[in-house]
Amino acid sequence: MDKLHCLFPSRTCCAMVFTEPQTVMGFSQTCSSLVLEANLALSMRDYLKSHGFMNHRAPANGRYKPTCYEHAANCYTHAFLIVPAIVGSALLHRLSDDCWEKITAWIYGMGLCALFIVSTVFHIVSWKKSHLRTVEHCFHMCDRMVIYFFIAASYAPWLNLRELGPLASHMRWFIWLMAAGGTIYVFLYHEKYKVVELFFYLTMGFSPALVVTSMNNTDGLHELACGGLIYCLGVVFFKSDGIIPFAHAIWHLFVATAAAVHYYAIWKYLYRSPTDFMRHL
Repeated sequence: MDKLHCLFPSRTCCAMVFTEPQTVMGFSQTCSSLVLEANLALSMRDYLKSHGFMNHRAPANGRYKPTCYEHAANCYTHAFLIVPAIVGSALLHRLSDDCWEKITAWIYGMGLCALFIVSTVFHIVSWKKSHLRTVEHCFHMCDRMVIYFFIAASYAPWLNLRELGPLASHMRWFIWLMAAGGTIYVFLYHEKYKVVELFFYLTMGFSPALVVTSMNNTDGLHELACGGLIYCLGVVFFKSDGIIPFAHAIWHLFVATAAAVHYYAIWKYLYRSPTDFMRHL
């Protein structure tokens, strides 16, 4: 009986014998497709690099060197936002009802305008005056430091104009201590530990959010969270220089979009409505 079983194998064994070549062929085709896609990706990357749309990756703890096209994109993506930031800041100041709202509007406005102005100036210097190493280095440090104060200024309207609990109210001044600490870090360890610097930015961005979400009045928190998510998604491009063409310029667009969402929330929920503003004119 055993001999007959060996001479006449089961259907399962036969199916395995006949399907194995098909499986191998399918696997080989998949591998071939993956290799082809990888070669196409490498060819596309070489094409972009050869035509000035992207440069090679920066070395560890070193700076990426943008191409001429990338320099231009880095400048324009923030330069075009300087005037809207100034106009928006003036609008919030115009809509303020009291001195505290005016002070808060100026704090937020200065942080918003400083972000785009300093970023634009740094990228212009990096593009046109890169041979002035000391000047470029100083502006690069300013570009990094202003981010800390921009984060603090972005939370100022929510922390200053909303009612907070006794513990949460300490965040009003603690966030500025965090900004000062970030500034000191840039002075001491600029461009040395990029992952640590990114961690500081994200920590400072999320810490006040825990306080804001605990407020009794939750109007505008959805927009605040949406803007924060856009910033986080943009970090992917912030760390993709040399991998994605115009990665830093794309990061600028994410920053602009998130800042616009946050501005809309501040304008809508913390200051007057457009109809009230029209009555002031």
